Amino acid sequence: MFEKPVVKSFQYGNHTVTLETGVIARQATAAVMVTMDDTSVFVSVVGKKEAVEGQDFFPLTVNYQERTYAAGKIPGGFFKREGRPSEGETLTARLIDRPIRPLFPDAFKNEVQVIATVMSVNPNVQPDMVTMIGTSAALAISGIPFNGPIGAARVGHIDGQLVLNQATLS
Repeated sequence: MFEKPVVKSFQYGNHTVTLETGVIARQATAAVMVTMDDTSVFVSVVGKKEAVEGQDFFPLTVNYQERTYAAGKIPGGFFKREGRPSEGETLTARLIDRPIRPLFPDAFKNEVQVIATVMSVNPNVQPDMVTMIGTSAALAISGIPFNGPIGAARVGHIDGQLVLNQATLS
């Protein structure tokens, strides 16, 4: 009844990245669960089959959501639910949007939505780079015309040496 999941892993600096698809969100155009050292982000892409008549722009929506449960916290007190996106979530959504938007063909006007939800967080691995890798993978397998992939890395300078995706606590 269900297909077997497709799982691919690769080394990325000092981290192991695992991409998994084919299990959840099967009604989405594409969905990928990307994990880098216990930071897991679920990315789904949905593309409309046809463009709206007379539309002269490309409607791309990128939503990035950091849920409190990803860090092991449950909202309490006055705010019992997740609120509107934080400034950091908005900036990360823009960080994802800016490199992928020009990679769609100019004539492509179909609506595309990218939803990225942080499922779990390792305090040493920032989820933004993980999300960008997952977004690129989801768009690549979606069948939507996308001239990607994109890459993402955080490069640091420590003691005169360049370091790729250095742990946050170092």
